[in-house]
Amino acid sequence: MNLMLQIWAGYTRLTQRWPGLAAIIPFIPVLALWTAVSEAGLFPRAFFPGPADVVRAFVTLTYKGILPDYLQDSLIRLATGAAAGMALGIPLGILIGTSRWAHRICWPVLLFFQAIGDIAWLPILLIWFGFGLTTMTFVIVYTVLFPVVLNTVLGVESVPRDLARAALSLGASRARVLWEVTLPGALPNIITGLRNGLGYGWRALIAVEMIVGTSGIGFMMFDARRAGSTVEIILGMIILGLLWYIVDAWILAPLERATGQRWGLVTS
Repeated sequence: MNLMLQIWAGYTRLTQRWPGLAAIIPFIPVLALWTAVSEAGLFPRAFFPGPADVVRAFVTLTYKGILPDYLQDSLIRLATGAAAGMALGIPLGILIGTSRWAHRICWPVLLFFQAIGDIAWLPILLIWFGFGLTTMTFVIVYTVLFPVVLNTVLGVESVPRDLARAALSLGASRARVLWEVTLPGALPNIITGLRNGLGYGWRALIAVEMIVGTSGIGFMMFDARRAGSTVEIILGMIILGLLWYIVDAWILAPLERATGQRWGLVTS
């Protein structure tokens, strides 16, 4: 018991001094187990490559420029889809949250289309737009849109109405109330919706790249299947996990936390 407490105390001191280690240390047992299983030869190397094989594949694909190009394509598609999803979702969410008539009209439609998964659109999108960027962008925007809209509505409705009434009684216009009271109050929920939407959009992007893409990380993984290159498939999986961890833990989560702390409506 004392040994465990000492190890935990050492881990705590280490991660407090270097916070980045807190994200790396949990992966060490996973990496060790992976190495042990691959080196034990329980499975053919072609089916179960080790970490060293994946690192070699990473170096080779990076040196050839394939991996940077595919990664760039995936990130640009996600950024474009997320921007379009926000541009559509935030105003729509504010409209539904602030207007009773808009809520009555739009809410049933919103729930109806939310139930239709993004991948369910692919057959008809392929007929309309074919195998191309338009189809992929549509799927990402569609995936990002609903979490942003629903969380924006929740955020708008969670703002105490007394605040808006007080501002109106002091002579503020409705536009100013919307800009200085409603929107800031809803901002923590909007950021939460964006965080969830990007997560869903990232997974949808990889799926649609596998089906209709000609580049991107999803395409790389699916194309590696034809050549039986297990190592490239595992490399793609690792890149997906690492990339999303970096985006979520280092960008979106701090942004969400800072927004909540700034406006005082949610706690970290």
